[in-house]
Amino acid sequence: MLDERKATEASYKMELIESMFGVFQNTMLLSAVVAWGSAELIKTIIRFFYAGKRGWSNLWGSGDIPSAHSATVCALAMSAGLLHGFDGYIFALAAVFALVVMYDASGVRLEAGKHAKAINQLQSQDQEAEKKLRESIGHTRLQVITGAIWGVIVAAIFVLIR
Repeated sequence: MLDERKATEASYKMELIESMFGVFQNTMLLSAVVAWGSAELIKTIIRFFYAGKRGWSNLWGSGDIPSAHSATVCALAMSAGLLHGFDGYIFALAAVFALVVMYDASGVRLEAGKHAKAINQLQSQDQEAEKKLRESIGHTRLQVITGAIWGVIVAAIFVLIR
């Protein structure tokens, strides 16, 4: 009886471990992560060649082209549509999520960046100014659209090679 119980527990633990490694076979998740990482890498390369900004810290910065947020959510939505159908609830959820993220990036966050720039200009006149606010936290519509297109391309490639 005790041996059977140990065997059952060991079997359960193996199934759990195998299930956890299944995340590496999740096409939707992988396409979203690769779209994000590659968009950040593209952005870093663009920053290096066009703005002369150097360093790996550029991988984590906000703003610029392409929008990594848009690439991520569009890769998720596109892979959901291609794998599960564009008429299902999985695609619907992913598409609405993508629209909200892209609206936020090109609307709310872009305006917040404009406000930060104005505040920084006011602070530059003050001798005892606080630390500068980050100005590049949102995206223009072109940056969002470019990120969205990149995400769709990455998702299509992932689904095709799956």
